[in-house]
Amino acid sequence: MSEQESGGRRQGDGKASRGDRGRRPNVVVVLADDMGWGDLGCYGATKIPTPAMDRVAAEGARATDCHSASAVCTPSRYAIMTGRYAWRSPLKRHVLIGHAPAIIEPGRPTIASVLRSAGYATGAFGKWHLGLGWRFKDGRAWDAFAPGAPLVAEVDDGTNIDYAAGFSDGPVERGFDRFFGIAGSLDMAPYCYLDQDTTVGLPCEPKAVLRAAYGYQRPGLQTPDWQDEGVDLRFTDEACEWVRAQAGAGRSFLCYLALSAPHRPCVPPELARGRSQAGPRGDMVSVVDWAVGRVTALLDELGLADDTLLIVTSDNGADLADYDGDTHGHKANGDWRGQKADIFEGGHREPFLARWPGRIPAGSVTGELFGLIDLLPTIASATGARVPDGAAEDAVDVLGVLVGETASRRETMVQHSLGATFGLRWRNWKLVMGSGSGGFSAPSGQPCGAGAQEGQLYDLAADPGETTNLWGVRQDLVRQLYKELKSIAGGPASGLSFDVVPSDELEETAAASG
Repeated sequence: MSEQESGGRRQGDGKASRGDRGRRPNVVVVLADDMGWGDLGCYGATKIPTPAMDRVAAEGARATDCHSASAVCTPSRYAIMTGRYAWRSPLKRHVLIGHAPAIIEPGRPTIASVLRSAGYATGAFGKWHLGLGWRFKDGRAWDAFAPGAPLVAEVDDGTNIDYAAGFSDGPVERGFDRFFGIAGSLDMAPYCYLDQDTTVGLPCEPKAVLRAAYGYQRPGLQTPDWQDEGVDLRFTDEACEWVRAQAGAGRSFLCYLALSAPHRPCVPPELARGRSQAGPRGDMVSVVDWAVGRVTALLDELGLADDTLLIVTSDNGADLADYDGDTHGHKANGDWRGQKADIFEGGHREPFLARWPGRIPAGSVTGELFGLIDLLPTIASATGARVPDGAAEDAVDVLGVLVGETASRRETMVQHSLGATFGLRWRNWKLVMGSGSGGFSAPSGQPCGAGAQEGQLYDLAADPGETTNLWGVRQDLVRQLYKELKSIAGGPASGLSFDVVPSDELEETAAASG
């Protein structure tokens, strides 16, 4: 049934594919933080102007059934970088804290290492949130692969970190030649820029308190000149400067620009303040659009637009309301059910735009199923890079879908919530191994297990809003999809319970024993 079982990517034998037909393209990936399916004009938004992203859609492809591997940021980013589901890593639920250790295994191929091996310059700018090798003042260091590693503890102020020592196990050890960014989300310490493997200045004073309506930041240390509203402007400037340098040197490049917007605390810079009709969060979506506009303008200026595969997407779904508690009449996730953190569609169905003039048909729309986890083999296919054998085992090359040549080879895809509720998409069917959202929406419920046997099953073709639970009606399909999910997960170490018995089997067992 699944591509994962039958060879998955079917790419990685060293043979260059579509990328050999002409000049190898540059690759730019712009990844927003918590930008929802319904935040862009090209997906129906009316209260947030997104002309730059709408232009990318008009000049390339827009996907309507693309998904993140998780409904929250760290596991989604792990999947993007490695082509593997994050529950195969030490992180089984939630997200990393700001000082958490690295969860990408040493030596694990990433998008960056694969392209660097193919001769590409590689640069990462912005939010990392995959862990770093910080050292404590007493010389200790956390190891994500050690039993009991502190990955998701809520209190993480960093006062015991030796910032002067820098850090290891960051982007430069995972394939990027250049890194400038921040450790985690913009609501996590340390509040400072990171340059290669050191901090820019030393975080030495308590984080300045924001107004309550913009708040929710965790306690921690900041550098004296830190300003939340300037981070995405700085990331974009650094990325554009680096791209210009690579173009001047005649090098093909991968630029990964991971913005902090529109994730909280939603403090818009002056250029975006009041630009939307959807509150501060809507204004921060405008910051993403501004950054995309800067990138596209630079590619035009340098004469690189036709030779660049540009991808614009988001790591997971959006919160339903702005941080003042008001939606402002805006549907951040469109009409999909749920929000960030949820196993429901609003938690992981992503806006996805791809432009590659001359290869991706302008103005095209694809409803084929694929995911951000597929970026590694897809980008490798476009560039002619070789994916090492055994790498990106959960990913599928979907370049043919984007260029309009083939249908998706994906029939199945595993989905995951903040609270470790598993889902399985098969064609238009969706199995949810939990009793609720598994995330922020009420009721959050609990994952299925020996003590919780009831889950959810939806027919997304007939019921895209996930309103009618067919778990008790289609037990044949529940059994089939649960068996498939267990096969992909491989064992209980994944975090998936292998003890769930569909209700008709319970009835049969009870009848036989009676």
